[in-house]
Amino acid sequence: MPTHDARSLLVLGANLGVDRTLRLERLRPGYVQRPRSAEATAGGKAVNICRASRAHGVRPRLVANLPGRVGELVGDMLAAEGHDVRRVATAGEARSQIIIIEDDARITVLNEPGPVLSEADLDGLLGALLEELPGHRVVAASGSLPPGAPDDAYGRVVELARAAGALSVVDAARAALRACLPFGPDVVTPNLAEASAALLGTTDEAVEADGDDPRAAALEAARGLLAAGARSALVTVGRHGVAGAAADGRFWIAAPSVAGAFPVGAGDSFVAGLAVALERGDALREATLAAVATGSASVAHPLAGGVDPALVARLQPALSLEPA
Repeated sequence: MPTHDARSLLVLGANLGVDRTLRLERLRPGYVQRPRSAEATAGGKAVNICRASRAHGVRPRLVANLPGRVGELVGDMLAAEGHDVRRVATAGEARSQIIIIEDDARITVLNEPGPVLSEADLDGLLGALLEELPGHRVVAASGSLPPGAPDDAYGRVVELARAAGALSVVDAARAALRACLPFGPDVVTPNLAEASAALLGTTDEAVEADGDDPRAAALEAARGLLAAGARSALVTVGRHGVAGAAADGRFWIAAPSVAGAFPVGAGDSFVAGLAVALERGDALREATLAAVATGSASVAHPLAGGVDPALVARLQPALSLEPA
C-alpha cells in the first residue's frame, strides 16, 4: 500500500504511557489472581490513532509528551513499533494503563492519571507542536489531559491549527471537551457518554449507551455540541453507529456487524479513519464513512489501534448515510 506524506497528519499525545494487557478467566475483586498472559505496549489514544492510520497507508507525526525514565521507555517502544515521534521530555514519570480482558470478553480498564504537567512543560509541548505544524493539513488531539494541565489546553491546539491553516480533530471528554468547544474545533468525536458529560455535567463513562433510542440521543448530543461551539460533531454509540451534525444538517451511519471481541481502541481507530480521510480532502460525511469502517474493523484485532486494511476495504462500501 502506498504511504502518504508522513507530514500530512499531525497527532498530539499529551498523556501517553505503558499499556499492560492482562488476560484471565474471570476477574474476582478482593482476591489474589494470576493472569495467564501479560503484554506491555506503548499506550494512549494518540498511539492508537497512529497505529490505525497505518492501515490507510499513512504514518503520522506524533508529538509525544514523554515524562521521566518511563517516558523514555515509551518513546523507545514507539520507535521500535515504527512510529514517527517528536519526543518532548517533561517532569515526572509516564503513567500505566491496566487492561483486563476476561474469557467472556468483559473488559476492565484502569487508567492512571499521569504526572502533573506544569505550565512550563505545557508550553514546551505546544511549542513542539507549533514547530511541527508547517506542511500538515490535519491535527488530531486525543485523550485525557495530565493533571495540572488547564482544561482549555486542547482549545489552544485548535487555535494553533487554525492559524496554520490546518483542520483540528479533538477527541476529548469531560472538562477538556467542554473547555475546547468555545474555540470552534473543526470536528469533535466524543462517544455518547462523553458528550453527555460535557453538555450536562454527568459523570457516566459506560461503553454501551443506555436508553431505548441511542440514535436519537446521539443526534441530540451532536446538535448540542454544535450549539456549544464545535464546527461539526460526531457522537459515537459503540455497536449502534455514529451521529453527525454540521452546519448543513445532521446524519446517521449505522455500524456494521463485525466478529471480534476487542473493543478497546475502537474509538481511536475511528478518529484515525476520520483524520486520514480529511487529510486527503474528503468532505465530512465521506470521511465519517471511512471512520466507521476503520473503527469497526479494529474490534477484530487484539492490539488497540490494530486494523486490517483488507477488512476496512470490505466494510466501507456497504455503509450508508442516513439523513436525520
